[in-house]
Amino acid sequence: GGTDARTLPGDLTDPATGPRLIEHTHKVFGSLDVLVNSAAVMLRTPVGEVLVEDWDAMFALNLRAPFFLCQAAARVMEKNGGAIVNIADLAAFETWRNYVPHSITKAGIVQMTRGLAHALAPRVRVNAIAPGAVLLPDGWTEAQRDKLVATTPLGRIGSPEDVAQAVLYLLSADYVTGETIIVDGGRHIRN
Repeated sequence: GGTDARTLPGDLTDPATGPRLIEHTHKVFGSLDVLVNSAAVMLRTPVGEVLVEDWDAMFALNLRAPFFLCQAAARVMEKNGGAIVNIADLAAFETWRNYVPHSITKAGIVQMTRGLAHALAPRVRVNAIAPGAVLLPDGWTEAQRDKLVATTPLGRIGSPEDVAQAVLYLLSADYVTGETIIVDGGRHIRN
């Protein structure tokens, strides 16, 4: 058989969107086995320049939306079980001075993953991936890229495929829940 894929548009900063998307998916496909929460925004926000609007927008998309998507998905997954993978960020574990609000949201994803894994076990497994440099920020120079490569133990920038492989592992790892796998080429161990 073939694969049936659908695109469901929606503004995840609207609290009603996530549950609506889960409900629609369940109606169309008859079940829901997997949820991968990856929508996020990463704004450069030096501490003295953080605006309330920026804070609220980041928290709405990066943390509130994944929580309520997980909540809605868990209701559907209760019967047959399922797996959720949240995309965090290396910023959850490191101090990035110009990305403090972003880092807080991603640390929240890590803790949310742990809490939901406990609350939803044994029917639903919940894990996370914390990517490092897999996509470089807009405007980065070749010198910045080279410095990043030189200070990464595995000596390269990651790729979206590296993250996808970690997601696939967590979706098939039946005895893993509440974990966050860091996919960063070893940057978190360099000091």
